[in-house]
Amino acid sequence: MDTARIAELLQPFFDVPNPNPFEDRHSEPSSCHSEQSEESAVLDRTQLQNISTYIDILLRWNARINLTAIRGEEEIVTRHFGESLFAARHLFPRVARAPSPASVSKTKAHATRLIDIGSGAGFPGLPIKIWAPAIELTLIESNQKKATFLREVARKLTLMNINVFAGRAESFSNSPAEVVTLRAVERFESALPIAARLVAPQGRLTLLISQAQLTPAHDLTPGFKWSPPLPIPMSASRILVIGVRQT
Repeated sequence: MDTARIAELLQPFFDVPNPNPFEDRHSEPSSCHSEQSEESAVLDRTQLQNISTYIDILLRWNARINLTAIRGEEEIVTRHFGESLFAARHLFPRVARAPSPASVSKTKAHATRLIDIGSGAGFPGLPIKIWAPAIELTLIESNQKKATFLREVARKLTLMNINVFAGRAESFSNSPAEVVTLRAVERFESALPIAARLVAPQGRLTLLISQAQLTPAHDLTPGFKWSPPLPIPMSASRILVIGVRQT
């Protein structure tokens, strides 16, 4: 897919004046225009090309296995990549350009660990990795064919520090992570407490959900302090909400 068109379709998801979900959105706006310009930075050429390649792979595989019900390229960009990158900007607001391989290697010991539960076709985990390549990403996907697809995308995009766990989240025994993401999973009310247990103390649980799921999300995670919900651009009911584990 044409990278210029991808950039155009994704622009609404980057036009966000305040990328910190815990900051008071009703406070006085900053008078520093350059600071706002930095926060509205968009994807670079390499990141856009990775998204284009990802879409091509997704469409080929989707003809054989059911990865997504969305078939059109442009809707894949807005529905899947846009929503995922909207979350990425709020999780890593100042990561606007891919660091060099040497930089990634140097900071590996201090890299943020992110676990994406029920990754499916890779959203939001892989787009977040494209946005913030220094993170250490674990994709949890119990469907073996989908897990194979995820490994193929990571290989084709030459993304490093990605682990695909082909099993159920409750069977994942590694240490908790600084960030856990959850989007479009089946049995949300069963999956959410499992996701919460995988969050390290003071770590963040990131949910891409419908407005109707917000109250159950709060009820099922009593140990978390939640940010105000952020409406996802180009959606009538989808929101991003981030909770910090307090206990």
